[in-house]
Amino acid sequence: MTDRSEDVGVDQDQDVDSGAGTGASDEAAGTERPEARLEKAVRVAEQALIEFEIAVETFRVEVDNFSRLHHQKLGPMYARLDELDAQIAEARAARTGDPEDLRRAQEARAVVMPMPGVEELFHDWIDSEGLSPEAAAMLTGQPVQPPKRVRPGEEARKLYRELARQAHPDLAREDDERKRREEFITRVNAAYARGDVALLRELSAEWAAGPVPEPERLSESEELYARLEWLTQRKELLTLVARELEESAIGAMLRMAPDDPDRLLEEIAEQLLAQVSERETELAALVR
Repeated sequence: MTDRSEDVGVDQDQDVDSGAGTGASDEAAGTERPEARLEKAVRVAEQALIEFEIAVETFRVEVDNFSRLHHQKLGPMYARLDELDAQIAEARAARTGDPEDLRRAQEARAVVMPMPGVEELFHDWIDSEGLSPEAAAMLTGQPVQPPKRVRPGEEARKLYRELARQAHPDLAREDDERKRREEFITRVNAAYARGDVALLRELSAEWAAGPVPEPERLSESEELYARLEWLTQRKELLTLVARELEESAIGAMLRMAPDDPDRLLEEIAEQLLAQVSERETELAALVR
């Protein structure tokens, strides 16, 4: 994140007229209220925090989308591997009768998820007209349409960043204004998560046409110090959120291929299919 610190110094006028008043001399000497310098420091910290929140939210959206695609595409393969492991362990235990093999078979079977019911199996695939085309294709052995790829594009990212900078609740000073901004940003986040560029454009126009906040009065130093302390605490909280996302299994996978996560899913799917084939061969040898 790039710091955009503002120059807090005031240019000194070396050619001040000797007859200038005391006020002009003070300005030429570069004096300014301590609160003004602190005010600028708060503004810089606010913008830095907003940039960090934008980065965290963007990564969260990517992790959520990748997790959904991972579950839809690879979930059945993982379930098949668990079932084959359980069957292999059970076949081996049936052959040997060894108590240790029996224990391992029980543990392997316990790992296998129970078979889902029809409603769960066709979750989001049944509408008012019956089975969706994807569900019907699966039942008839036809190719199933892959899950829709939802990753915000460049225009969506640009619109989101602009809106987050303009309407972020952290820029509010009054409770009513903060509430208005929080409600608006919630809508922005939802549109961004869906990659809905058209809605983000509408929200951008809506914000531009909204009420212009009144200029803020110069804060007192005590209020500014409290503001800096709040910004610091908020940054620490976001750091924990970012670390949890990065250290999650999906986050770690996403960092392996940030530019082409879809290809990573394909590679994992190929590996899982190879493992399924190996397990099926092993099971066939045991049950002969």
